[in-house]
Amino acid sequence: MKDLLFIFLVLLCAPLQAQSPNSTRIAFGSCSHEDDTVQLWREVIQQKPQLWIWLGDNIYGDSDDKMVMKEKYDLQKNHTDYQKLLSTCPVIGTWDDHDYGLNDGGKEYPMKKQNKELLLDFLNVPSNADVRKHDGVYSSYTLGDGNKKVKIILLDTRYFRDALQNSNRINEKFVPTNVGDMLGTEQWIWLENELKNSDAALHIIGTSIQFIPVQHTSEKWMNLSSSRERMINLLKKHNSKKTIIISGDRHYAELSRMKIEGLPYLLYDFTSSGLTHTSHYRNEVNKYRIGEYIGQKNFGLIHIDWFGKSPTVIFEVYSTNGTRYLHYKAIF
Repeated sequence: MKDLLFIFLVLLCAPLQAQSPNSTRIAFGSCSHEDDTVQLWREVIQQKPQLWIWLGDNIYGDSDDKMVMKEKYDLQKNHTDYQKLLSTCPVIGTWDDHDYGLNDGGKEYPMKKQNKELLLDFLNVPSNADVRKHDGVYSSYTLGDGNKKVKIILLDTRYFRDALQNSNRINEKFVPTNVGDMLGTEQWIWLENELKNSDAALHIIGTSIQFIPVQHTSEKWMNLSSSRERMINLLKKHNSKKTIIISGDRHYAELSRMKIEGLPYLLYDFTSSGLTHTSHYRNEVNKYRIGEYIGQKNFGLIHIDWFGKSPTVIFEVYSTNGTRYLHYKAIF
């Protein structure tokens, strides 16, 4: 685990945005076509985040060719407005299937080791970082200190994931099964230690695919239902570690909320996708959704106020020209 302020000052030698000592602002997003010249980076910068989190499909690589993948990463990284973002705040992230290299891919993909290094290079991860020493791209970071510390835990839902069960029905991609695992043994052990040994006031778990929603038929944690249940039990076991989940992948934005018996707070899954394109026509059913389905290009913003005894979290979704489509407040 690395302190983000230290990484930023050492690697980038640039100041953090001026922030209130009682406020933390974290922006995140997913699904970005690297060859799209009009992206949302200016709008992200306008919100003055202290951190940007990539949640996957950071490029649409979909190739076994290392040079093809690298060229796409370079195109994304060298976008003029993205370069401006890199000069204002730290950037961290994980991957999803298209930057992993294989659509809907899991542990069977033979190029995963090669593509892992390309992702970490794109993210400017130091050569001696812990994430470079183990399989997969899972990692954790902290932002802030004392009773205003946030711990960001980024999962890898590709490298170790067992095969999903395909559906034979029209307009249905996958069928949920209780056979198979999402994270793999080592990542599960690591995740529990990250929660158990944490002194952070709030935890953000980043997963490339949605955790709470169960009704759509594309990729989601419910497709490997035993892993979803294992995560719920892990959060209940360490129920003093207040946690928010953030996700991407779906080409729309929404906020989901779930009440879990034995968990003393409501669990939120905040989805932001995509940065350059969306499926505005889809509007899928989600019984856990709070507010509206958001089909515009978007990024998510988590604003944490530390004024009271418990942190107040404001979930916001922004789009082109800074238009705000969601504003929801929760007390943890």
